[in-house]
Amino acid sequence: MKLVCLDLEGVLIPEIWIAFSEATGIPELRRTTRDESDYNKLMRFRLDILEKNSLRLPDIQKVIGTLDPLPGAAEFTAKIRERTQLIILSDTFEQFAKPLMAKLGYPTLFCNNLETGPGGKITGYRLRQENGKREAVKAFKSMNLQVFAAGDSFNDLAMIREADEGCLFRAPEKIRQAESDVPCVDTYEDFLSQIETFLAKSVM
Repeated sequence: MKLVCLDLEGVLIPEIWIAFSEATGIPELRRTTRDESDYNKLMRFRLDILEKNSLRLPDIQKVIGTLDPLPGAAEFTAKIRERTQLIILSDTFEQFAKPLMAKLGYPTLFCNNLETGPGGKITGYRLRQENGKREAVKAFKSMNLQVFAAGDSFNDLAMIREADEGCLFRAPEKIRQAESDVPCVDTYEDFLSQIETFLAKSVM
């Protein structure tokens, strides 16, 4: 049996932190896993900015409510699910992603959780597990599943390399250059072609 594992933000939906940065006028919040490979360092940076600006979870969720999947993403995910199983492996948070899952037809999502206090103040975060994307792919392979993995950021590279096959999608130039051995596609048509080629191969 074969399985497709995809990142979420930047692949199927807009980058939530970038959208929130634009809504609040705080340019520092544009920093994402495309820019910073250390996820814990990035989250500490974000939480510090939220604290300094008295921003809370409802403020972020209000912006998320205005977002839609990237153009073509809902159709793309539907086509994958017609062909095989799809799991979204993301470093986002359940409190962020849930509204957007409805717009993608409710694919299975593995992600992290925020810790909040009174009034929705974000006090911390809880990872599903360390290196969660890579560990999930390893676990699927241990069940004799063949895995195709794809994403757009530094934090997707470990799962792509752990998978049987994979690619980058619309990755920034610095990642393409640094990881030139990993295929990169820029349209959902080419993305689906990569996946269909993987699915067509005989199981060994």
